[in-house]
Amino acid sequence: MSLSQLVRLLPCLAVASAGFAVAPTVHADEPRDAASVLARGVTFLKETQTDEGWWSLPDRIGFTGVATVALLEAGLTADDPAVAKGLAYLLRHRRPDGGIYGDGSSHRNYETCLAVLAMTQADADRYRDEIAAADAFLRGLQWDEGEGLTSADYSFGGAGYGRHARPDMSNTQFLVEALRSAGAGPDDEAMQNALLFVARTQNLEGSNDTKFGAKIDDGGFYYTPAAGGESKAGVTPNGGLRSYASMTYAGLKSFLYAGVDADDRRVRAAAEWARRNYRLDENPGMGLQGLYYYYQVFAKAHAALGEPLVITPDGRAHDWRQDLVTELANRQRADGSWINAADRWYEGDPALVTGYAVLALSKCVTE
Repeated sequence: MSLSQLVRLLPCLAVASAGFAVAPTVHADEPRDAASVLARGVTFLKETQTDEGWWSLPDRIGFTGVATVALLEAGLTADDPAVAKGLAYLLRHRRPDGGIYGDGSSHRNYETCLAVLAMTQADADRYRDEIAAADAFLRGLQWDEGEGLTSADYSFGGAGYGRHARPDMSNTQFLVEALRSAGAGPDDEAMQNALLFVARTQNLEGSNDTKFGAKIDDGGFYYTPAAGGESKAGVTPNGGLRSYASMTYAGLKSFLYAGVDADDRRVRAAAEWARRNYRLDENPGMGLQGLYYYYQVFAKAHAALGEPLVITPDGRAHDWRQDLVTELANRQRADGSWINAADRWYEGDPALVTGYAVLALSKCVTE
């Protein structure tokens, strides 16, 4: 690492060592419309990228993937220097097995999915061979007959990190998005298998055939039904896995991206959970944990639903785009970045959470 790159990295490291208790510092007179807030985030990402093309730390391939996809979603093209460097860095980690991931990575699905999203968004024709190889790699990671499973197994159809002996909803939602981006349609076998796993992470009696499906029955989603089941939001006294917003929106988005109709019972139940738990000051069910991840799945899911307003149980109509822009404007720092005081799932890193914020804002500007 060069001296100039280290100097640019120091603010991130200083924040990381300070406990992340950082207050919003954007001046009140700064423009707070979606395009302006987005532009400040884009500027931060462009200014903090290293000459080699990575963000934050060179072995965090997923961070560079998020930032590169975010810049593309914000309207930059493959010819933009920041995008070009980000893509080149990702492709430097292309493996003989077709995957795109760091040395010794336990995030191979996550990192490869983000690389697929970056390549398809940038220039699908130019990267046709790399996308095809990565797509085949991701299908090979999916938990299915290749792992000796049948469709009756709770792990079937899901994707995971690799270091845990089970798939999860977060990795699976990235898989669904990457498969769709690479051209898979609703009838694709891998997509259909993924949907089976997605349905098994929803608290919905009559749809979820696992032992968890009827214990809460609120339409929301949890982390995984596999390997005994887990919710990051905890367990009810009767053994139910509590629903929380980031996984509910991830599940809702996955249904829609995989071609499930908006009138489908599962989609309607998830959308109803979202209406009952509509708020942006936290990740409902998790507080501040995973807040910026939540913002980007929130925006993608609502954009896919195609409804500009959310009607909450009190009868109020909420413009979800405007609400999200206002919340992100309030949280944006003077340098254009965001950071989460709750540093779980790497959200103390300004490049990662700024990437998430830019992804969310892009749905407020371009849709």
